[in-house]
Amino acid sequence: MADLEKDILRGGQFLVKETKCEDVFTPEDFSEEQTMMKDSVMEFNDREIIPHKARFEAKDYALTEDVMRKAGDMGFLSVAVPEAYGGMGMGFVSTVLTCDYISSGTGSFSTAFGAHTGIGTMPITLYGTEEQKQKYVPKLASGEWFGAYCLTEPGAGSDANSGKTTAELSADGKSYKINGQKMWISNAGFCSVMIVFARIEGDKNITGFIVEYNGDTPNGITLGEEEHKLGIRASSTRQVFFNDTVVPVENMLAGRGEGFKIAMNALNVGRIKLAAACLDSQRRILSTAVNYAKERKQFKTPIADFGAIKVKLAEMAASTYAGESATYRAAKNIEDRIAMREAAGNTHQEAELKGVEEYAIECSILKVAVSEDVQNAADEGIQIFGGMGFSEETPMESAWRDARIARIYEGTNEINRMLAVGMLVKKAMKGHVDLLGPASKVQEELMGIPSFETPDYSELFSEEKQMIAKLKKTFLMVAGGAVQKFGPQLEEHQQLLIAAADILIEIYMAESAILRTEKNVKRTSEAEQSAQIAMAKLYLYHAVDIVEEKGKESIISFAEGDEQRMMLMGLKRFTKYANYPDIVDLRIEIAEKVKAENKYCF
Repeated sequence: MADLEKDILRGGQFLVKETKCEDVFTPEDFSEEQTMMKDSVMEFNDREIIPHKARFEAKDYALTEDVMRKAGDMGFLSVAVPEAYGGMGMGFVSTVLTCDYISSGTGSFSTAFGAHTGIGTMPITLYGTEEQKQKYVPKLASGEWFGAYCLTEPGAGSDANSGKTTAELSADGKSYKINGQKMWISNAGFCSVMIVFARIEGDKNITGFIVEYNGDTPNGITLGEEEHKLGIRASSTRQVFFNDTVVPVENMLAGRGEGFKIAMNALNVGRIKLAAACLDSQRRILSTAVNYAKERKQFKTPIADFGAIKVKLAEMAASTYAGESATYRAAKNIEDRIAMREAAGNTHQEAELKGVEEYAIECSILKVAVSEDVQNAADEGIQIFGGMGFSEETPMESAWRDARIARIYEGTNEINRMLAVGMLVKKAMKGHVDLLGPASKVQEELMGIPSFETPDYSELFSEEKQMIAKLKKTFLMVAGGAVQKFGPQLEEHQQLLIAAADILIEIYMAESAILRTEKNVKRTSEAEQSAQIAMAKLYLYHAVDIVEEKGKESIISFAEGDEQRMMLMGLKRFTKYANYPDIVDLRIEIAEKVKAENKYCF
């Protein structure tokens, strides 16, 4: 309980409150149970998925289904399901961990797994009645049945609430008839249960339904052909058509018009899990790339010894490290928040819903950051392999193709960027996060005379933490100025929101990497964590660059005259190091460590 008493930061508060390294959870904090789970999942991936890569790429949908059943037999589909419904009832960190380590073999399986455990099963676990949960969840947890999630329509993608699918109540009031069309439905080809969103009469919001599907008695449901996609080729993706599909009234999920809320909350969980699902792909891409670079000789030298390749290895390692640090930090925050709510008397359902909702900003940040990092990693992986990287004989081209979808589903990265800032501003308006107080302090600071004293930066990360604090001031200056200028109309200024979001993302990711490393240095030593220190510094260096660029873009877009000059001077002050890190040396150190271990080894 002592753990629960600590003051856990609310979602978005990382921006205005200092986080101590002791208060973040890191992958080095995995319990014995979590480590065993990780090993078991990795072994499953190496045995059941990696060797069959060619079959997945050849669109062997039956294989995907078969491996999903095996994952069910191992209990991997039930990690997040409460014990009362046949699940393991493990915490949120374990759920994220399973998603992370099972996902690197192929994007096809990763998508099937994520669609089933996340958006296929979870809405029933979190919103279902007791009867619904008893009826459906055990079968979904064991892998006897698979789930699909039918939200997107030809005319309703990012604007999910604009779907045209209808649900009409029967004359006797016992059932609904569903009519409409859904598209891009993962697992459609082998699912037994669909979460279907439809509109009742002229309701403002859509409603969710649990719809059973059996090919022998289709109940007005027909499936389109399998879609031919750039990547995730053996993930079953079809259109689903409903023609007078009869659904009993007791299969409505939550209440009438609650569908949009279900969809949004399911996406929050989906986003952090998607970030996790990109992590092991990054580790595997780097490990594969360094192995090749050590073997491939040009000019009688392994290419891994060339500076140009070392840059790539180091940058891939640093972004993977930051992604891990931030994902597990947020996952533990969510887990602690759930435990606090349960301790306060909330049901597990309520606790989990509210716990995840609290950190919706962080979930959006992670989704954007990690999905873009895995794409960059795969791109650089192809480059390290050179001509061979472009060939289907090596694994890089499929890694690149599979990574591409991560920036689109669970809300496009553009939508998530705007959401992250939009949600933060809303939280501030509601008084959940005090942005206005700190933002006005930054305004005062801009008016004052800056100090020209150089602080004592002899302690590890003292300057880096100071830089993070200054980057937070940058965000507060930009966002505060923008809110003052545009007020509620801010959401119409999309380019500004996206630029502000990039500042927010970099702060969270860079801070997470520094806090993780600081925590581990205290447990071991600077010498042992030398490469990790280098990665945290390298990531921050790039973050500062991005913040400077996006800050300038933002300020110029809404401020003019003296105000603009003052803010640009502030930006200069907030993005200036006293002692710039030697990033060439940092990269060499990271690359040499990866080469020596022949893999991502952190």
